[in-house]
Amino acid sequence: MSTPTSTVLAIDIGGTKLAAALVDASGAILRSGTAPTPEREVFGALAGLVGRVAEGNRPQAVGIGCAGPLDVAAGTVSPVNIASWRDFPLRDHVRELTGLPTVLAGDAQCFALGEHWLGAGRGSAALLGVVVSTGIGGGLVIDGVPLLGPSGNAGHVGHMSVDPYGERCPCGGRGCVERYASGPNMVRWALENGWRPGSPAASGAGDTASASRAAGGGGVPDGRALARDAGAGDPVAVAAFERGARALAAMVVSATAAVDLTTVVIGGGVAGAGEVLFGPLSRAIDDLAGLGFVRAVQVRPTALGVRAGLAGAAKLAWDSSPATAARPPAPHDAR
Repeated sequence: MSTPTSTVLAIDIGGTKLAAALVDASGAILRSGTAPTPEREVFGALAGLVGRVAEGNRPQAVGIGCAGPLDVAAGTVSPVNIASWRDFPLRDHVRELTGLPTVLAGDAQCFALGEHWLGAGRGSAALLGVVVSTGIGGGLVIDGVPLLGPSGNAGHVGHMSVDPYGERCPCGGRGCVERYASGPNMVRWALENGWRPGSPAASGAGDTASASRAAGGGGVPDGRALARDAGAGDPVAVAAFERGARALAAMVVSATAAVDLTTVVIGGGVAGAGEVLFGPLSRAIDDLAGLGFVRAVQVRPTALGVRAGLAGAAKLAWDSSPATAARPPAPHDAR
C-alpha cells in the first residue's frame, strides 16, 4: 500500500479571483481550483473552494497570500479591492476552518517567494519580486527567507518615491513608482498626451474595427492596447512605456543600493508587454546605476506567471509550520 503524499494547502486571494491548491514538498501542484471573488460573503466562497480542493486529503499546514495592506502580527487583512474585508481576521478564520497551522503574507511577497523557489529567481541570494499590474507590489527574499517586516508590508516598492517633486499619488505620497509605471497610470498618461488606441501611427489603419481590437475588444483603452501600439511604434505609446520603465528603473536602482539585491523578477499583466517594457527598463537601469554592485543586478521576467503566488504560499507553509520543519526536497521544475 503506497504512503499518502504529504501536502500543504496554498491559498491566493485577489480582488477578482480566489485560488487554492494542494502542493507537495517539491512544489508540484496535485490538485487546484479557482472561484470568482464575490462582492460579499468572500470568506464563504473561500471556504467552499478550500473544501473542494482539500476533500479527502489532510494537508499539514496552510499558506495564504492575500492582497493588502495587511497586518501579519495580527493576522488581519484590508485589501483595497475587497471592500467587505477591513481588518478581517483571515489567518484565524482559515485556521479555524481547517484546523491546521496557518501562515499569512502579502500576495506580492508570495510571488517573490514562489519565483525564488521554483522560478526565475531560483537560488538568488537577495531577490526582489515585483508585480506590475493595476497597481505595483513587491516582496523580498533574502538568504532564502521572506523579509516581511514588523507589519508584514516590507517590499512595498510601488510606493517608493522616485520623484520628490512628482505627481501626488492616491496613497498620499508624491512621486510614487505606481503613479508612473502601473498599467492604468501609463494608459492615463498616454491618453492625456494624445494617444488613441489603434491610431494610424501605430497600426497603419485607423478603421473602427482596428481601434476596437486595440482597446481590448470593449472600446475601453487598457494596458494591452498600449503595449500593442508601443510595439507597432506609436510614439506616445512608446513614450508611456519609456516613462514607466524609467520609474521602475529608479526603484530597482534604489532598492539594490539599499539591500544589495542580486536579482529582480518582474511579473504581472504589464510584464506581459515583453521587450516593450524590458528594453527601456534595461537602458534606464544602465543610465541610472553607478556603483558596480548596483549595475550587477539581474532583471528577469517571471518564469511562473500566475502560478507564482500559489507556489510562494505553499513554500511559506512548508517553511513556517512546526509539522513541516524538515527541509523540503529539491524543487520540482515548474518551468
